[in-house]
Amino acid sequence: QTLHSYKVCMIKVTNNISSARGDKLLMNIRITVLLSVLLCSLVMNVFAGRPNVILIMTDDQGYGDLECHSNPILKTPHLDRLYKDSVRFTDFHVSPFCTPTRAALMTGRYPGRTGAYRTSSGRTMMHTDEKTIANVFSTNGYATGMVGKWHLGDNAPHRPQDRGFQNVVWHRCGGVGQASDFWGNDYFDDTYERNGKHEKFKGYCTDVWFMEAMRFIERNKDRPFFLYLATNAPHGPYRVDPKWSEPYREKIHWGGGPEFYGMIANIDHNMGLLREQLKDLKLASNTILIFMTDNGTANGAKFNGLTSEAVQGFNAGMRGKKSSVYEGGHRVPFFIHWPDGGIEGGQDISSITAHIDVLPTLADLCGITISESQQLDGISFSDQLKDPDALSRRDHLIVQFQGGAYFSDAPKAWEHTCVLKSRWRLINGKELYNLDQDPAQRNDISASNPGLVQELRALYPSFWKSVSLRMVPVSIDLGNPAESPTVLCSQDWYMPKGNPPWDFGQISKLVRVTGPWMVNVKKAGLYRLTLRQWPAAANKPVKALKAKVRIAGKEMEARVDPGSKGVVFEIELPVGKSELQTWLFDEQGRAGGAYFTEVEAL
Repeated sequence: QTLHSYKVCMIKVTNNISSARGDKLLMNIRITVLLSVLLCSLVMNVFAGRPNVILIMTDDQGYGDLECHSNPILKTPHLDRLYKDSVRFTDFHVSPFCTPTRAALMTGRYPGRTGAYRTSSGRTMMHTDEKTIANVFSTNGYATGMVGKWHLGDNAPHRPQDRGFQNVVWHRCGGVGQASDFWGNDYFDDTYERNGKHEKFKGYCTDVWFMEAMRFIERNKDRPFFLYLATNAPHGPYRVDPKWSEPYREKIHWGGGPEFYGMIANIDHNMGLLREQLKDLKLASNTILIFMTDNGTANGAKFNGLTSEAVQGFNAGMRGKKSSVYEGGHRVPFFIHWPDGGIEGGQDISSITAHIDVLPTLADLCGITISESQQLDGISFSDQLKDPDALSRRDHLIVQFQGGAYFSDAPKAWEHTCVLKSRWRLINGKELYNLDQDPAQRNDISASNPGLVQELRALYPSFWKSVSLRMVPVSIDLGNPAESPTVLCSQDWYMPKGNPPWDFGQISKLVRVTGPWMVNVKKAGLYRLTLRQWPAAANKPVKALKAKVRIAGKEMEARVDPGSKGVVFEIELPVGKSELQTWLFDEQGRAGGAYFTEVEAL
């Protein structure tokens, strides 16, 4: 409101100046300068008391992957210090996989509702009508920044800079070095994207993310800011400087374990640097600092399958890991610290909370009103932060891993679900566990509690009915001036089930599969399509004899010239949504898709 009043006043003064003459002009200029100073000062004073927000989320680090959560091997002194300083939610839940957690965190809505509920298969992108936490904060005067892993779409209009973040440094795809990421990235001295342009960085990925986060903080220290720092570590592949992993070499005896722990130790080190910067800049007291993770552990222990207890290592006594709807798959750490708001002191809150609750909670704490049109599923837990004895407003929570770990079938009602209420867990609508008596979920007590099973089952149908309506394809723009050309990757093929080629291990085998990209042509006209099996930066020839492309009811074929790095088609396209599908045929007539296709409006 203050900014609006300032704008109106300045327009009036400017209009006066434009009509003034001589001394009157000079007087009006002086008035303009005075008003500018006074009103800018007023605006800054209004914003000065508003807290900054730093939301840090690591990738594949589980509840037990912290020393403060009793891990007997791992050393995390800086995260332990934050634990001691913070209010901790000990029954905080996310989704069992990367993308859905990120979609829920960004929107405050169940991931299936957003459209982004898988990590590939064209289901990593949110519907364009979804408003993100960055949209909310940027429209309320905050500088917004995002650093690290996005995993909610690589192309317009789904990139972080398209979704409310004003300054971004990020890698594409679900992990550094995966198919749509910059060719050659391997965690060290990589090329990432800064606000739409590639830039070469020096150093280890996690160090780069924190360095860029601290750069954003330094540049915005005099105004309120919202910073989302999402590391790709400790997600595989497990790569880190040996100085971080060697202390665990003799203590951990499962594949990648020492490196996984070393990646967390490096994150911990960087957390210490960031907190020291906040202290030096005198921002620590009025900054809401959150640490959380995106799903259960991927490699903090050794398991016999996704749903077992840890057979080696530590998983905080829980059953299940990443990709499981048992407790270890979706209960994660959540620490929140804000001294000026009285949120400190090492208190535990044991009520059920979740990723969908973060947006409404932060809005409450920062004095921001969210429009009812956003229809949040999340519930603010700000009352409990102000008074730990306050009753929770959340009655229950539903976790559904749409399609399961391997996307072996299309999402269905009741499959891969957990209904949570108090300490009860109903798995797949059948198995019932009481975590107070059975924290490892070893004993299914559904047979002796049929009434409770029915009570918990009754909570699910309305959820599925509303969420499933939104689980429909989301399109990538073609001809969007914000991105030219659009470089499509096979990870976004919209498959009925199963995952398309999403990393270079699969692509290098030239797997004989293809699928459609769901696209939205933004302007009619002539387009150039360049079909490749490798990204242009790889400079590798196409291994095929014939190419075919189909889009908007049109189909074209062409011979592949020997040594060609890409097969080019030019096609007139109408405005509107369509499917784009490609084929590359070998000597035996077997077809695979063009894993990379560049589309440029001419």
